[in-house]
Amino acid sequence: MISDVFIRRPVTSIVISLVILLIGVISIINLPVSQYPDISPPVINVSGIFTGADAQTVEQTVATPIETQVNGTPGMAFLQSSSTSDGRMSMSVTFEVGTNVDIAALDVQNRVSVAEPVLPEQVQRLGLTVRKRNPTILMVAGIYSPNGSHDIKFLDNYANVYIRDALLRVPGVGDVVSVGQDFSMRVWLNPQKLSQLGLTSEEVGAAIREQNIQIAGGSVGGAPQYSSQAFEFPITLNGRLENQEEFEKIIIKTNTADGTVVYLKDVARIELGQFSYG
Repeated sequence: MISDVFIRRPVTSIVISLVILLIGVISIINLPVSQYPDISPPVINVSGIFTGADAQTVEQTVATPIETQVNGTPGMAFLQSSSTSDGRMSMSVTFEVGTNVDIAALDVQNRVSVAEPVLPEQVQRLGLTVRKRNPTILMVAGIYSPNGSHDIKFLDNYANVYIRDALLRVPGVGDVVSVGQDFSMRVWLNPQKLSQLGLTSEEVGAAIREQNIQIAGGSVGGAPQYSSQAFEFPITLNGRLENQEEFEKIIIKTNTADGTVVYLKDVARIELGQFSYG
């Protein structure tokens, strides 16, 4: 028997055992990580923003309707949501280990779409984001200006425009959360002036949306012009406003009796700042 051979040759037995042990050690060191099973449960994140709303309002009008629809998704283990005072809502839907994350994301997306019609108009306009996310944080990084030549708003915008997009293109990266804020035109309303002119914040918001929009200008020389028309000239309109001065000239109200015009600068202070200060 083979056991008799090893008993009669102890040196050979020891050498073979050492070789097997060495091969095992080398295999463990060089074993690819992909060979290990993924035991972390897949997580789908749903996020949205209701600008100007407090945490309780966001919870009641945004988080709760979405939770009602998402709850019961096949393979779901549990879900949790958080609402902040700056109008942000974040919901994490955790699934059982082994659930296909792509199918889970599609199921959550479909259920979120069912809840969208009952959400506030502003939330529908800004949209909801559904992303696949690993609950494990891989890295935390920060940027700064060594000589102080750039303020926090510039650094936040730089990180969102250049660094975040580059990191999202790295294979294996599911999401990049930027703690900073994007640039945004801040409009600080004056309640006293609004009251004196008989205006409301809703009217001001509607005027901003109506006059800060990009529309198609059409073209000159296109059909149904004469076939002999050789050229067609597209018309480009100045749509979206780009700076503080243009926002200040937004017309809020026109008095037909005396022809006076109320501009946005008459009832508010406009400045370029952060999207949120939460």
